[in-house]
This record gives sequence, C-alpha cells and structure tokens, in this order.
Amino acid sequence: MESQLAIHNRRLEAEVLARQGLRLPPITLKCLRTAGIYCQPSVSIEHQHLAKKYVLRGVESGGAVAEVGAYASFVDEQGNSLPWLQRVDSIGVSGVHAIVVAPVLIRVQMLRIERTYDLLITRHQLAKSKDSQRPRLESSILFYGRRGSLEMELWGKDVGFRGTVCPVFYTRAGERVALPDDLQDAATRITSAVCCVGCRHCHLLGPRPISSGRTEDANADNFVKDAETCVDSATSALSARSVG
Repeated sequence: MESQLAIHNRRLEAEVLARQGLRLPPITLKCLRTAGIYCQPSVSIEHQHLAKKYVLRGVESGGAVAEVGAYASFVDEQGNSLPWLQRVDSIGVSGVHAIVVAPVLIRVQMLRIERTYDLLITRHQLAKSKDSQRPRLESSILFYGRRGSLEMELWGKDVGFRGTVCPVFYTRAGERVALPDDLQDAATRITSAVCCVGCRHCHLLGPRPISSGRTEDANADNFVKDAETCVDSATSALSARSVG
C-alpha cells in the first residue's frame, strides 16, 4: 500500500506537470536547442487595464527537424481552434508563431523523438484567490500519454498523411489509452506540428473570422474599442493644434 508521502509526492508532481508542461531532461533540452527548436508551453495571467479584467496568455511555438520535434499550442474547451491575438513572424524557424489570450485555455503540448511521442493536454482557468484581488491559475491534466508510437515518417516519405493520424498510447499493462473525442482533432494537428521541419506557420491557432456585424468575442471588442479610442484621441489632438 502506498505511503502518504508517496501519494503526496505524486500529487505534487501532477500539479507541477499541469502548470508548467512536460518536464524534459537536460539531454533533451540540449538536443532541442542544438536543432534550433524553441517551444514555450508556459501560461501566464495578464491584466487588461482598459477592460479591467484578467485573462490568460499563451504562445503557439515549436517545430521540428527529422530526428526530433516539440510544439505547444492551445484550443478552446470543446477542442476547437482559437483565434490568435497576433501572428508573430521571425527570421528563424521553429520558434514563436502566434499569441493567444482567453479566459480559459486548453494547452496541447507534444514532444517527438524519431517515432516516439509524448502528449500532454491540460486545462487552465482563472480562480479566485483568498489573499488578493489578482486571481490564481488553476491547472489540471486532461490527458497524459507517454512513449506513444506512430510508425510513419510524417517529416519525410509519409508527409501526405499529416493531419489524418496521431500516435497510439498504452498503459504500463499494454492497454490502449483512448483520447477524449473532443481532443482527437487537436492531437492530430499537433502531431503534424512536431513533424513540420523548419516550421514557420500555425497549426492550431488561426485568424479571427471577420463578420459583417460586431465581433463575437468580447476580447476582440475590447481591442477594437481600445484602437478606436487611440485614433479618436490622436484626431482630436491634431484638430486642436490646427485650430491653435
């Protein structure tokens, strides 16, 4: 029977994993750096001063070379694509691709070494804090698959199957672990991402849909209003100078 200390340690490890993402050994981190792959899975709490509310901020980042790949991105609670706040272009490849802000984020993170995959899917939301007005980050694990396998070279001869397949994960006893149905598509897309050699584009986040009327997302409305306010202020200032 497990001791109380062992149970406590396992719970603590799960909390750290949910909050910070996959814990990679130094040799793996060195390999990613050598390959020029930058993957930032962290989630932060940010304050929108004009909207007077807190949001979560995440970064879609990562890419691959033939031998290894790492990627992290985000979807909504139903596993659907989220609109990016801004797209990020850079000289290098396999780095930061886009930034997203939302009240709730589902993080999808994957590491590939040859044909072996680790997949971590976590949920992040804001929770009330007893000690301050600033909320705290509440994180939980939705799926954690280790050493999954996919006997295909999606970075090479099997590139045509990207977007249609994902690894298979097993328990220690050899039983297959099923992904939640609403996260199946996200797992398939991030599998493509960790096989995208020299990645320069987004695999999970996308542009915000443009509608003829008002935007559907409250965050988008806030950003639009902020921009309009800045334009109006600048116009008023120029008019005052002209009159003077």
